[in-house]
Amino acid sequence: MDNVFQLLEGGLLRWNVWQIIGYTLLTTHLTIVAVTVYLHRCQAHRALDLHPVVAHAFRFWLWLSTGMVTREWVAVHRKHHAHCEKDGDPHSPRLFGIGQVLFQGAELYRREARVAATLQRYGAGTPDDWPERHIYSRYTWQGVGLLLVADILMFGAIGASVWGVQMLWIPVCAAGIINGLGHYKGYRNFDGPHAATNIIPVGILVGGEELHNNHHTFPTSAKLSARWFELDIGWCYIRLLQALGLAHVRAVVPQSPSGKRDLPLTEKTVAGIGEYRHHIMRSFGAMAARALREECRSSSGSGLDPRSRRQAECLLRHEPEYLSDAEKHALAALVSQYEWLAHVQRMREELKQLWEWKLAPPQELLAYLVDWCDRADRSGIRTLRKIALELHAYG
Repeated sequence: MDNVFQLLEGGLLRWNVWQIIGYTLLTTHLTIVAVTVYLHRCQAHRALDLHPVVAHAFRFWLWLSTGMVTREWVAVHRKHHAHCEKDGDPHSPRLFGIGQVLFQGAELYRREARVAATLQRYGAGTPDDWPERHIYSRYTWQGVGLLLVADILMFGAIGASVWGVQMLWIPVCAAGIINGLGHYKGYRNFDGPHAATNIIPVGILVGGEELHNNHHTFPTSAKLSARWFELDIGWCYIRLLQALGLAHVRAVVPQSPSGKRDLPLTEKTVAGIGEYRHHIMRSFGAMAARALREECRSSSGSGLDPRSRRQAECLLRHEPEYLSDAEKHALAALVSQYEWLAHVQRMREELKQLWEWKLAPPQELLAYLVDWCDRADRSGIRTLRKIALELHAYG
């Protein structure tokens, strides 16, 4: 009996508090890595392929640390992308409110995972081998139960607290923070029909998932960072696995070319513009905002006060179709004050036809691009001329 009490008091390892804290942080981080690399990027979006041994190791650890079933997680996440911010989205703050998604995100996942139609339609291609059928998806609570026993054996009674932190990590950080704050508050590199934001530019706490706006813009990319100052720790692990021959990357976020701007316009240019359209629209908005700021600061400025100018610049950085009704009205009022800005906005909308005319012949799209660049160059507006010059680099 004394041995039992000694075991409960200090465990087999007899570690001090800091060692136990280190173990807890290491294991929760491993869980995050397994979720972002294996469940999210590999299984849900097929952005990379993992060596079978690595994939199974992740699957085993997730069974121990979360009890999540791969097919269920993947199906719910794919449905989220298919119905993002609309009816059918399993966990959108717009539909359920930020409070429910932030604090009950795991329950929203479990509720949707019980819908057979969701699993059948969105769960294709996930593991269906003997371990999955007979262990991982059949005995979901036994895995986390084994981890509880292991924690108590290693650390004694405090192991139960360690286990509690391990169990809460994904529901709080992933299901809550990413699905909640990641669609509610943060900065946006790219506009789109989704409300996804980048929470912070350093994606370490949740393995890079903090860069949620980038992910929703390029969902099939294995890399979630898109700008020079953004760090995706999940991508660092993928690169390590790739260097060891344990991973094969299928796609990454396209980066704006930094090559020559004097390349001829060809059908390849049209294709490149379509692929990099999100970067181009972002650059377009940034240039328009910068041009307005320069004009307002010149001696012949319009008289916009600094606060109004900053609000105007913010409007110009966004694509008009994704603005609210009030913002669209404010943008229309702004554009009406500047003839050159109205022309820039019209040309901006016209450029989008290059990727919206999906069934148009390549020769027709090339002719349209040549005409657009010619009109932009002849406009005499520096913003348009710079954009036209930039488009040449996509060849």
